[in-house]
Amino acid sequence: MKTENLDFEKGNGLIPAIIQDAKNFQVLMLGYMNKEALETTLEKERVTFYSRSKERLWTKGETSGNFLDLVDIQKDCDNDTLLILANPHGPTCHTGEQSCFYEKDFKPNQDLSFIGNLEQLIQGRKKEMPENSYTTHLFTEGLDKITQKVGEEAVETVIASKNSNESAFVGEVADLIYHLLVLLTEKGIPLKKIIGRLKERHQ
Repeated sequence: MKTENLDFEKGNGLIPAIIQDAKNFQVLMLGYMNKEALETTLEKERVTFYSRSKERLWTKGETSGNFLDLVDIQKDCDNDTLLILANPHGPTCHTGEQSCFYEKDFKPNQDLSFIGNLEQLIQGRKKEMPENSYTTHLFTEGLDKITQKVGEEAVETVIASKNSNESAFVGEVADLIYHLLVLLTEKGIPLKKIIGRLKERHQ
């Protein structure tokens, strides 16, 4: 992105930047950038704003550790607003909520976006390894145990599909998807790579 094409003058040197979660497209926050903040964001690939209260550059997460890793960025038709996709490191809002817009749930395709939220939860389990968690138990047992569970759930899904009990079949499919997400996390492969491969095949 060429920063010289942006209209910073309209906002007295600042332009608003809307941040979306790159995994589920949830709107996380709104901040403001000057030219230096944008250049820093592009260079370091971590979202950096200009803090109007502190009157300086401010990298989101510099004190909390909840950084926003830059994924993609685009300007609007008037060259005076930015839309940024980012991967958040933990909650974005200072209240501890995932998004600064949390009073109402405006997320589109909420049911499908839950898969991205579940992936984040599983990744958090692998990082924090809380006690008394089944997911922690799987990561503790390691790859062999996880792949064993994926195999078991796959077989049980096939068996359930042969029967007329829809509820049992839905349950087995849910178990399979969950264990596949655990396997992807163990292998360090984000779900978006699988989606990317599906898109390539579709094209």
